[in-house]
Amino acid sequence: MVKDRTNTFRSLSVRNFRLFAAGQVVSVAGTWTMVVAQDWLVLGMTGDSGTALGVVTALQFAPMLLLTLYGGRLADRYDKRMLLTAANLAAGALALVLAVLVLSGTVRLWHIWLLALGIGVVNAVEVPTRMSFVGELVGNDLLPNASGLSAAYFSVARVAGPALAGLLITGFGTGWAIAVNAASYLATVAGLRMMRPEENLGGVRGGGGEGEEEGGDGDPRRNARIIDGLRYTASRADLTLPMALVAVIGLFGMNFQLTLPLLAKTVFHADATSFGLLTTAFAAGSLLGAIAGTRRSGRPAARTVIGAALAFGVLETAAGWAPGFLGAVVLLTLTGFASIYFVQAANHRIQLGSDPRYRGRILALYTLILQGSTPLGALLVGLLAEQLGARAGLWLGGLVSLTAALAALGVEYRGSRGTAAGTDTGGGTRDSAPTRARVSDSTSAADSDSDSDSDERPVRDAAPEGRGR
Repeated sequence: MVKDRTNTFRSLSVRNFRLFAAGQVVSVAGTWTMVVAQDWLVLGMTGDSGTALGVVTALQFAPMLLLTLYGGRLADRYDKRMLLTAANLAAGALALVLAVLVLSGTVRLWHIWLLALGIGVVNAVEVPTRMSFVGELVGNDLLPNASGLSAAYFSVARVAGPALAGLLITGFGTGWAIAVNAASYLATVAGLRMMRPEENLGGVRGGGGEGEEEGGDGDPRRNARIIDGLRYTASRADLTLPMALVAVIGLFGMNFQLTLPLLAKTVFHADATSFGLLTTAFAAGSLLGAIAGTRRSGRPAARTVIGAALAFGVLETAAGWAPGFLGAVVLLTLTGFASIYFVQAANHRIQLGSDPRYRGRILALYTLILQGSTPLGALLVGLLAEQLGARAGLWLGGLVSLTAALAALGVEYRGSRGTAAGTDTGGGTRDSAPTRARVSDSTSAADSDSDSDSDERPVRDAAPEGRGR
C-alpha cells in the first residue's frame, strides 16, 4: 500500500487504475470533441435554436431518470469490467452511425435526437458502473485520490476535446470530429481488457448489503435490490443532505453544455474556435479544482460541500454578467473550478460514507440526481434563454444554486446545534443506533466522521478540497 498521502498521483501506482485512466483520457477527449461538434451541428441546422439544443440535451440525459438506478443494480450484481466494455463498444457504434450520416450529407435533426437518446441509455449503465469501478480498482484508502485524478483527467479531456473540436470543425467539418470520438472508445476498451482483475485492491466486485434477501443460489450479488439501496440512503441524514444539494444545483446550475454555446453564438457572436475557447476555459478551471481534490485523504465535512456550493452560485451568477469575451473566459474558469470542487466534495462525502456493498446503487442514485435532472433543467433553461437571452440561463442557475446552498447551511447549522445539545444532556441522535446497526464495519469510520464534522473541519478546510461523462 502506498504510504505517501501527499503524492498527487499516488493512485497511479496501481497498474489497473493506470490502464483505466489512460483509456479514459483518450475516450473522454473524444466525447467532448463530439459534444462541441454535435452542439455546433444542431445550432447550424436550426438557426441557433436554444429549444432544439435543449431537446438534444434532454434526450441524451432522459434515460438517467428512468434507467440509472437499474444500471446501479447491474453494477452491484455483475462484473463491472464486462459491463464497461459492452457500454463503450455500444457508445462507439452510435457515434460512428452519426459520423456516417453527417459525412454523407443525409443527417436530419431526428437522427441526432434518436442517437442522443441511445447514448443516454448507454450512459445510464456506464456512469454508475464506472464510478463504483474506481473504488474496486484502488480500494478505500486510495479512493479520494483516484476519484480526484478521475475528475482531473476528465477536465484534461474537456480542455483537449473542445480545442480539438474547434480545429476539426474549422478544417474538416463536424462529421470528422464525431468520427474521432467513435474511434476513441477503443482506448477504454483496450485498457479494460489489459487489466488483471486479481490485482484489484477494492476486493468488492458487487454484492448485496446486510439485510438483503439471499436467493436459492446463495449469491447475494444476484439479489441486490434497488429498494434496499434507497432505504439505506434514506436512513442516513449525512447522505441525504448532499444528495439534495446536488439535486437542486444539478437541475438549475449544471447546464453549461447548453448555456456556453448559446453565450458564444448569441452574445459574443463567436466562431467555432472562440466557442471552443470558452469551453476550454471552463474545463481548465475544472482541472485545477480536480487537482486540488487529489490531495484529500479523508471524507470531507458537510460544510466543505456547502461552502463549495456557495462559491459556485456566486461565480455562475457573475459569469452571466460578464461584460466582454475576456471577462467571460476568466469568470468561466473560476466557475469551472468551483463546479468540480463542489461535485467532488459531495461525491466523496457520499461515497466514503456508504457501505461498499451498496455503492453501485448509491452512486446510481447520485448520478440520477446529478445528471438525470439535466433533461428538465435543459428544457427550462433553453426556453428561458430563448426568451430572455443566454445570460438569463446563467443568472437562473447561479441564483438558485446560491439559495440552495444557504438553505443547506441553515439545515446543517440546526443539525449541529441539535447534536451538541443531545451530547450535553447525555443523549444521542434519535436514529444513530439503528443506522449504525445496518452499516458494515468497513464504513463505521466513515460514519463516525460524518458525526464529528466539528472536530475535523479545521484540518479538512485548511487543505484544498475538491463532474461525469
